[in-house]
Amino acid sequence: MDAMPSPTIVVRALTVDFGGTLALDRVDLDIAAGSLTVIVGPNGAGKSTLLEVLAGVREPSAGSVDVGTHSRAFVPQRAAVSEHLPLTVRDVVSVGAWGRAGPLRRLDASDRAAIDSAMERLDIAALARLPFASLSGGQRQRALLAQGLTRRAGILLLDEPTTGLDAASAERNRAAIAQERTRGATVVCVSHDDRLISDAGHVVQLDAGRVRAALDEVRAAREPAR
Repeated sequence: MDAMPSPTIVVRALTVDFGGTLALDRVDLDIAAGSLTVIVGPNGAGKSTLLEVLAGVREPSAGSVDVGTHSRAFVPQRAAVSEHLPLTVRDVVSVGAWGRAGPLRRLDASDRAAIDSAMERLDIAALARLPFASLSGGQRQRALLAQGLTRRAGILLLDEPTTGLDAASAERNRAAIAQERTRGATVVCVSHDDRLISDAGHVVQLDAGRVRAALDEVRAAREPAR
């Protein structure tokens, strides 16, 4: 029998307390290297909070998250950009390259190629010079995902990467996620996309901050009645 892949992310007794309200309540997870994990659950279940803690942008109240030496890229569902901030779409995507290169190093040819590739994969190259603040919600979502791809991180964390998109854009995002896994990245996303859930090797169902169901139970509940 083949050995199970070692986990890239190890979560133990993870707790987040918002002033007496537990957003996460002693969550334990092992997320395998190179896998796609989808986090599902009702509104207020703690899904985005879990993703933020995994990304390192929110501190837990208790417990631990171990990602080893892996770099992380976090793609939120929405980003608020002031109408007065003169950032183009390419500027926003380029942030991913700065995250990889560091703020004190000038972007080189490989960085620029990574930016170009990510924009082409998400079909936003033609929008490169437009102000990011002028984009539609779906276009912003694709630009933020392109930023995450440019980072070329070991762990890619996505909040609702296909929600609110037209069918063609959603399929491009799914294809980009599949390509990241082929590259060797570990992908964790919050999603209610049945296609992503079907493709996932691990589904985490949260309810009231706790893990409630296993992979097969989640999938069975979402299958149409026969």
